[in-house]
Amino acid sequence: MQSEVVVIKHSSRILKNNPLKDPYRRNLLVYLPPSYRKFRKRYPVAYLIMGFTGFGAMNMNVSAYSENIQQRLDRLIKTGKIKEMIVVMPDCFTKYGGSQYVNSSATGRYEDYLVREIVPFVDSVFNTIPKAASRCIVGKSSGGYGAMWLAMRHPEVFGLMATHSGDSAFEYCYSYGFAPFVIQIQRYGKGHKAVANFIKTQLDQRQPKNSDFHNVLNTIGMAACYSPNPKRKEYNFDLPFDIYTAEIIPEIWKKWQKFDPVRLVSKYKKNLGKLKLIYVDCGVKDEFNLQAGARIYCSKLRENGFKYTHLEFNDGHMNVQYRYDVSFKYISDHFSHR
Repeated sequence: MQSEVVVIKHSSRILKNNPLKDPYRRNLLVYLPPSYRKFRKRYPVAYLIMGFTGFGAMNMNVSAYSENIQQRLDRLIKTGKIKEMIVVMPDCFTKYGGSQYVNSSATGRYEDYLVREIVPFVDSVFNTIPKAASRCIVGKSSGGYGAMWLAMRHPEVFGLMATHSGDSAFEYCYSYGFAPFVIQIQRYGKGHKAVANFIKTQLDQRQPKNSDFHNVLNTIGMAACYSPNPKRKEYNFDLPFDIYTAEIIPEIWKKWQKFDPVRLVSKYKKNLGKLKLIYVDCGVKDEFNLQAGARIYCSKLRENGFKYTHLEFNDGHMNVQYRYDVSFKYISDHFSHR
């Protein structure tokens, strides 16, 4: 028996008229475990969501010295580390690099896309166990953020959550890039017109990109998710700082903070209490200071009396997919398999 990864062209009603005119027909990848075609049984489901600038199909990238997700899951199942499960890999990429898995008037309703369309679709097509206790949301980086966000808000859908190096404690993981941004953006013009020009001229597949590309794109991408403003004439979001001085604009920064997981634990206390698994890990050398966010998030969980697993490891932010060996075992052990 062999596993397989099915690729489905899914047409989304929710994304059809998204503000960025991004494709609404997207590839949905679904890992089916080795016994899926042989036995008439139902399986728990993990939804594996990608980080910023990522999309589901990238989990299948091949490499000479590391495993793709199918190879990893096959090994974990074969060696008895995890039980068989279905793993769903959606595409929530946007023109601005990512959706953060939230509903935004600047990018689209990606929270609704996952919760209201993809989950019911998967349950209708595949032999899933269609209940929260048998459904996990897991991801890394922005995907780790999405896992925290979606689990806190939808415990009736996702009963388990695993976050790897997820965006949190925004003052540590985002604001360090604001001062460089106002200098970097000058390459593309002056003031807000420079931002508009970057969006118009740089968001394509031409290579190489300037060394400042990622910081500029990341700041734009986060602003589009956390502080959208469809009424702004240059572009459809507000930056949380002055475009010339980089001084924080408090009223806009507060909009960002409303999405920060470390500031949402008390608000979603009732929902967090319904989760069967809260798994958090991060490398102590994380280049975006996300180890601080993970520690603060877990301290808030502890203060509110929640059980959780918090693990650290001696590595940074990049190329740490090997941590899925650990998280998927926790997921498998906490799933309801019936």
